[in-house]
Amino acid sequence: MERQNISTGTPWEPIVGYSRAVRVGPYVHVSGTTGYDYATMKMPDGVGEQAKNALRTIEKALGQAGAKLADVVRVTYYVGDRSYVDEVVKAVGPVFSDIRPAATMLLVGMIEEAMKIEIEVEARIGAHAS
Repeated sequence: MERQNISTGTPWEPIVGYSRAVRVGPYVHVSGTTGYDYATMKMPDGVGEQAKNALRTIEKALGQAGAKLADVVRVTYYVGDRSYVDEVVKAVGPVFSDIRPAATMLLVGMIEEAMKIEIEVEARIGAHAS
């Protein structure tokens, strides 16, 4: 079983020592992903936009590993404040409403003040067709 490390090129990956995603066999593990917008190189203020950006980054990493969002079997949401939950649900609900992965949402302290959400997923390539 070959291992594939997937990078987004963020400077944090080599400093902290992690990959955006790791594929081993048909399984893809995507690291916690914040709402940083790599197109504008900025972190949006709103938690909903941050969640959408995180999902775009996750979708790209999954694609590099040969998976799709539809292959996600588990998602964990790390939310910085209880008041953000409704906006998070509005952003992620439409994405996962048909996929229905196992899910957990936790309230946590973020490492940077601008960060409001971090999303991590696990996928199995081909799960969408199972």
